Amino acid sequence: MGNIVATLKRFIQNKNTVTILAVLAGIIILWYFYNYRVNQAITTIKVPYAKEGIDTNKPIETDNIDYMEITQSTLKDNDIVQNVDELVDKYVCMGTSIPKNGFFHRSQICDNEELPNSVLENVEPGYTLFSLPVTMETTYANSITPHDYIDLQMSARDDSGTIIFGKLIESIEVQEVRDGSGKNVFWDSSAGDPASLLFIVPDDYANLLNIAKMINVTITPVLRGASYTQNPGETNVSSEELRAYILNKANIYGED
Repeated sequence: MGNIVATLKRFIQNKNTVTILAVLAGIIILWYFYNYRVNQAITTIKVPYAKEGIDTNKPIETDNIDYMEITQSTLKDNDIVQNVDELVDKYVCMGTSIPKNGFFHRSQICDNEELPNSVLENVEPGYTLFSLPVTMETTYANSITPHDYIDLQMSARDDSGTIIFGKLIESIEVQEVRDGSGKNVFWDSSAGDPASLLFIVPDDYANLLNIAKMINVTITPVLRGASYTQNPGETNVSSEELRAYILNKANIYGED
């Protein structure tokens, strides 16, 4: 046994042996990577593509999806959708489109509720879509984003010249931010500065806010921060005195 060990040590310590082993190791490594690259070049996978072009805001229909075989080496973009299940019930996002014979990129697809006009579909009976005029300044340099919960503050001057100021509505959810042309500021790359915030509110809140817009009352959004949005309270009128001040300025018809 001792002779075998001694012989093995001498064999390993021999410079020629080390050189031969190093060369063999290099050949094996080169063969492995060569074989890997060849497999990448010849192995194909099926990737869905659009048989016809799909415009922005349009649904992705299964009838317009087919598969194309491409090599794995060609598929270098990790954003390309490889499974058709990712496309079911999806839409093409605002500001983009899928060309004919084009692949589907994850950055180009979205859910229906993310579409700019889907807010209209979420208005239930007893609720109204209300648009509040804003500016770049009152949105804190466009810092108010969809689904933020904010407060609405009012200010006015009564007949005696006294300033009336306070929080009118608290914990109200922003549905969308649009520019002066109605483009969604956070979806359309061609959109301009914010010009309106959209809310879905109960009908009586919409009446209150619309009257405020028509009289000498200024409604200003108040950004509260991430924790306020993460733990929103119930949307409600903060001050009955402020509500009464506004409603006393108008006669509301057509309601019980």
